[in-house]
Amino acid sequence: MKKKVVVALGHRALGTTLPEQQVAVKQTAKSVADLVQDGYQVVITHSNAPQLGMIHTAMNEFGKNHPDYTPAPMSVCSAMTQGYIGFDLQNAIREELLTRGIYRTVSTVLTQVTVDPYDEAFYTPTKVLGRYMSAEDAAIERKKGNYVVEEPGKGFRRVVSAPNPVKIVEMDAIRTLSDADQVVIACGGGGIPVLEQDHHLKGASAVIEKDLTAGKLAEELGADALIILTSVEKVFINRGTDQEKQLGEITVSQAKQYMEEGHFGIYNMLPKFRASVSFIEKGEGRRAFITCQESLRDALKGRTGTVICQD
Repeated sequence: MKKKVVVALGHRALGTTLPEQQVAVKQTAKSVADLVQDGYQVVITHSNAPQLGMIHTAMNEFGKNHPDYTPAPMSVCSAMTQGYIGFDLQNAIREELLTRGIYRTVSTVLTQVTVDPYDEAFYTPTKVLGRYMSAEDAAIERKKGNYVVEEPGKGFRRVVSAPNPVKIVEMDAIRTLSDADQVVIACGGGGIPVLEQDHHLKGASAVIEKDLTAGKLAEELGADALIILTSVEKVFINRGTDQEKQLGEITVSQAKQYMEEGHFGIYNMLPKFRASVSFIEKGEGRRAFITCQESLRDALKGRTGTVICQD
């Protein structure tokens, strides 16, 4: 049996603009191909914040200038990011695998993730995205029922909720493709956030933290490992102080202690540790790796990276 891993790609693996993305995914494809070559079954998820902001801005500007068209809902913009990021990623991975003489189908699954309409996050939106607006445009957004926040000297920006993921709607399809040894790209940007109303799925004006969805994806797949790629080789605590320390291999209990002590930023490392701990606690023999793309192979061999394991 091959070991199954879920890999969560951060911003660095994709770049910000379309030209940056087309360059970045070529390097990312090499890391994914390394895993396939080393005998892993690979399922990939990825961030989408810059791409989501770009599409949301573009669609809303188009709507402003063409009265016959309405602005695109956040959920639709999220779906668009999954499509065009998946397009670049799957083609880059396919090309890299074929270059190495490996034939493996690479598929992108347009993935919806349900959220709880009563999630407290809906009452305290925190995720800032999109273009800077004037006070006039911000007032229009408020009239629509949307939240905006002012950044002094820059203008106003849209702010949306970040509810927790509840259920991955297309989980059966993802599992089937993975069991067939395909490389699967799914749950991009944390998934398209939807509210379940009987048999109807309604898009939610929100974004989902991609690391939390990655942990749920790994859990549902019964993966052996969750790999979260970020900008650092190892995670630091007490950064910039005389108590600064790099984290190597730690236990779930230690990870929980560091979270309770407030060592990790709310939207930086904290979701990565929350996802890792939840994933590990729900199965035997599981491990989570937090490291950078360049150090991935060494991390899996126990040479580097922050590794979280069971007590």
